[in-house]
Amino acid sequence: MKSLTLLLLCLIPGVAAAEDIINPLVPEDTILTADSLDMRSTATETIALCLGNVVLKGTNMQITCDRLEIRATRVGDRNATIGEFKGFKYLLAEGNVRLVQGDREASCGRAEVLPEEEKVVLYDDPVVIDRSSDFIAAGSKITLFRGERRLLVENPKLTAPPLKDLGPDATDVPGTDSPSAAE
Repeated sequence: MKSLTLLLLCLIPGVAAAEDIINPLVPEDTILTADSLDMRSTATETIALCLGNVVLKGTNMQITCDRLEIRATRVGDRNATIGEFKGFKYLLAEGNVRLVQGDREASCGRAEVLPEEEKVVLYDDPVVIDRSSDFIAAGSKITLFRGERRLLVENPKLTAPPLKDLGPDATDVPGTDSPSAAE
């Protein structure tokens, strides 16, 4: 089915838990679109596999990717087709992954959202751009933490705005953060 749209309104009890790992804003409805969806439930868990042009939008977060696996805890009537969700346990985004959270964007080949650990882990050439400070972080693995403007970067390569010239012959240079040390 082309661009299957699924309103995950049945997940609302779990939406706040999953979205709050990123930002404690007022929860928004979670909307998922994809080319296809395969959703299965057991007595304790629901697993959804979304393929092709996947877009997941929620409170202060948007994820786009080629493949998204969602695992959620299931409670309530065990005979219901989908069941009631208690909360997300795990999200795995793969292929051309892009996450947007306010002024911060990330891209990578694979991202894991771990609600119980309150973090998002980026793999496969991850890059994080903080547009509020023109800061770019890249590495082999980047971990983002809930409620913190914190990155843990393995094998880092960082790009930041220029520093002022602190040398003995310093002069004002356009684009630096303050007047030169020679003043």
